[in-house]
Amino acid sequence: MQRQYIKWHSPSLHRDMEILAFGDRGFPLLVFPTSGGRFWEYEDRGMVNALRPKIDRGELQAICVDTVDQESWYNRSIRPEDRLHRQNAFDAYLATEVAPFVRDRTSWPQMGTTGCSFGGYHAINFALRHPDLVTYAVSMSGAFDIPRRFLDGHFNTDAYLHSPLDYLPGLEDPWFLERLRRNYYVLAIGNHDPLFDQNVKMAHVLGSRGIPHIMDVWEGFGHDWPWWYKMAEKFFL
Repeated sequence: MQRQYIKWHSPSLHRDMEILAFGDRGFPLLVFPTSGGRFWEYEDRGMVNALRPKIDRGELQAICVDTVDQESWYNRSIRPEDRLHRQNAFDAYLATEVAPFVRDRTSWPQMGTTGCSFGGYHAINFALRHPDLVTYAVSMSGAFDIPRRFLDGHFNTDAYLHSPLDYLPGLEDPWFLERLRRNYYVLAIGNHDPLFDQNVKMAHVLGSRGIPHIMDVWEGFGHDWPWWYKMAEKFFL
């Protein structure tokens, strides 16, 4: 299995950003880490190894990115508006820097996204905001009410546009709806996971907009790596 380390100075974020990429053929999968996790987390936690059969067969490539969560959502030292500004810059980094890198590296015009816990939020939110770039997204134990949890009651247009539970119900733009309805979204969640209710709401919103999806409910807590290995194997192998 090919393993490649990549780093460049991001003009969107004004700092270096790092990536680990695995495989050299197959559908590209953009991987987001959990809260506080880094680009190497998927490898360190054994998730890359769980996907290794498909990577080795040349059917899948995993591109593991960093986030700036500690500078945005988790940064209580700055105003909520500034946290959202940093999140917007991260979205720009993904859309204008990472997506072209993935296309150039893999020759695929679109990609998938995935992540566990907070990474599940990033996977779904980025996919919904950019349905022309992401055609398949798998959230494992994802959280979807992020703005209300992290912004101390502040809620502006930027917060709205990073809250799928808010922006999807009223979405009427035909460009977005046409593309979202061509794509597919997976919400994998344990039935005793504290985030279960948020996933039920997310599935309901997707269904109400006619967006293809599945909510895959697992028996038990579900919010930990042993479950996530099995979820990843189910939806990527």
